[in-house]
Amino acid sequence: MRVSVITFPGSNCDHDAYEVCERRGHSTRMIWHKDSDLENPDLVILPGGFSYGDYLRCGALARFSPIVKELLSFAKKGGLILGICNGFQILTETGLLPGALMMNRSLRFICKHQYLRVESADSPFTRGLIPGTVLDIPIAHKEGNYFIDDDGLARLQDKNQILFRYCDVHGMVNDATNPNGALDNIAGITNDAGNILGMMPHPERAATDSVCSNDGSYIFKAIELFLDGVA
Repeated sequence: MRVSVITFPGSNCDHDAYEVCERRGHSTRMIWHKDSDLENPDLVILPGGFSYGDYLRCGALARFSPIVKELLSFAKKGGLILGICNGFQILTETGLLPGALMMNRSLRFICKHQYLRVESADSPFTRGLIPGTVLDIPIAHKEGNYFIDDDGLARLQDKNQILFRYCDVHGMVNDATNPNGALDNIAGITNDAGNILGMMPHPERAATDSVCSNDGSYIFKAIELFLDGVA
């Protein structure tokens, strides 16, 4: 698999994503936001961080970076895109994903391990996972409170675009298991076509043996199965 990781000014998880993909045996490249070539990837990762210092809104300036034009073209052709945390915020700002990320309801930065429930296996990013599976993947953000209007939420639900919800260790989803106030406990969604995933938790921080959870590796494995054509 060929992977391109885009670095924006302020990205701070780009090397984590790069290392995980390299360790899994993939040809991985770092792409600077001023570049104009994604270098023919199978997967593009928009990593976490604080693009442009998070001034104005998260990712609001990143969408004007030169590489975004190529990203939009790649998305239109059905290319796989994974936006993590700040990358998720950028995907909403570019219009590749619906909705917006607001300040956490506590108005505080949150950094901790968080359980997620897999809601659908009908996605390149959850291939091989059983719906209801609980993953332990850390979060680290101040603006992860996902919001969308009622009609938008109904479309996400009807079209099975909600891939992950915040939950407890048993898979229970309720307000007590919602770390940031996200609507409907949403932790990750896809676009209508299903080739773009935005998620606030950091799978790249839970995908090696050197950390306490390896559950993020299931997401990378799912992408590999999809690209290998494994049903």
